[in-house]
Amino acid sequence: VAGLRQALRENPEIILEALQILRQRQQQSGVERSGAAVRAHAAEIFNDPESPVGGNPDGDVTVVEFFDYRCQYCKSAHAVLSDLVAADGRIRFVYKEFPILGPQSVAAARAALAANRQGLYVPFHDALMGAQGALDNDQIFRIAEGAGLDVERLRADMESDDIDRAIRENLMLARRLNIQGTPAFVIGERVIPGAIDRAALEQLVRLARNG
Repeated sequence: VAGLRQALRENPEIILEALQILRQRQQQSGVERSGAAVRAHAAEIFNDPESPVGGNPDGDVTVVEFFDYRCQYCKSAHAVLSDLVAADGRIRFVYKEFPILGPQSVAAARAALAANRQGLYVPFHDALMGAQGALDNDQIFRIAEGAGLDVERLRADMESDDIDRAIRENLMLARRLNIQGTPAFVIGERVIPGAIDRAALEQLVRLARNG
């Protein structure tokens, strides 16, 4: 023990190296666990018929986002994601409504999934992401009207049991993937919590594309 203490006093970089190795092992362990969870729930993540799809439906890489319309980090990431999907041209984008920030978030998510029934999910999603301030029902329906939606039909469709079930299943899926906040992404077999920049997204897409 005395010899170890002496070695650590004389070579403190040993501690830093050990901590770095520990962090790397923890990160690798986390990647392996998330990869196993993604493989176990791949059908729900990538091919759930209730999850709207944007970008290139026949793309060679799928990016999945869990988001909340009242999350400022999601709003900040939205322009980056839209630009990347448009520039790449081969990304299939799956939208996972994950309303965790209160009743207004739930109402917006229900409206968005109802908009999908009118074939206008993406423009309505974009408009909700661009909205600032409260997202009460009046604001949601004003945005819907501006996006070209039949608001009365939207109101009725929002009450569908299928929409309730879709949101509930997204919440359960997030729990299985250990997703606790927004935004969060699944790219390939990686689960990425939190907002990430354009360069990191491009790198993750390349890794997924190259297997």
